[in-house]
Amino acid sequence: MKVLLLDKNHPLLKEGLLQLGFEVDENYTAPKQAIEKVIADYDGIIIRSRFPIDKDFLQKAKNLKFIGRVGAGLENIDVDVARERNIALFNAPEGNRNAVGEHSLALILNLLNLINLSDREVRKGLWRREENRGEELDGKTVGIIGYGNMGKAFARKLRGFDVEVLAYDIKPDVGDENARQVDLPELQAKVDVLSLHVPHTPLTYKMVNADFIAGFKNNFWLINTARGTVVDTAALVSALENGKIRGAGLDVLEYEKSSFENMFDRDELPDAFKKLIAMDNVILTPHIAGWTHESKVKLAEVILRKIAQWKNSSK
Repeated sequence: MKVLLLDKNHPLLKEGLLQLGFEVDENYTAPKQAIEKVIADYDGIIIRSRFPIDKDFLQKAKNLKFIGRVGAGLENIDVDVARERNIALFNAPEGNRNAVGEHSLALILNLLNLINLSDREVRKGLWRREENRGEELDGKTVGIIGYGNMGKAFARKLRGFDVEVLAYDIKPDVGDENARQVDLPELQAKVDVLSLHVPHTPLTYKMVNADFIAGFKNNFWLINTARGTVVDTAALVSALENGKIRGAGLDVLEYEKSSFENMFDRDELPDAFKKLIAMDNVILTPHIAGWTHESKVKLAEVILRKIAQWKNSSK
């Protein structure tokens, strides 16, 4: 069987596929239209987020038997069409969940202790100790929305702190020893810190909007290492301006391209983003929460293991 690699990944993925007996081709630069002309020759593809695997693409992939998505989500794949075609889908949230958990924790501790702000001031010759007095995470209530691989990994990172951890998820009975599952009203009534770990779906699109934010009893800090489209940036900026959101740590932005490789689809910066980047209580990172040296290896290992299991079960 022939496999086409559409994004660069750790070399062990290609090596492993060859060891499993696959013929492996690589094409990291051709436009989608060019790939569509040859995709019928392949039984499998490996992709991160280079372009969407939509209905038209899948119709041209007449012999496709599996898709490996080296990442957590499948939102860039038309899952319904793929399943109708009996195409096996493999993703790898197990591969970067630890990295996402650590990054989420780093954003919270940075915000509470004003690390980025005080670092910038010291570099300018300012030594403002009282103005940069921080807050401790202990004693606070942390809310997690989305208690799957990423949410659970983040909750495990909180075990060393004296915090109450609450989880909200649309699936029942996902709570565990690290987080108590609650309904949304209870979460909104109690949390001091909110961390998002949900996929991009019609249900989560701009879920964090003005009405959602207003539903929280306490002023709170917001962390988003999930998907940028989950947060309405204009509503976030307004809440930061009026103090309802005390600070935000954002690894993802509403304005990212679907490939996650670039930020904007247009040249002009949106007004909300201009305001966001000028705020001292906002930390921004370029979609790197799950992007560690270790996760690059683990993501490849997970995809390879799942393909090997599928291949063995198909014999």
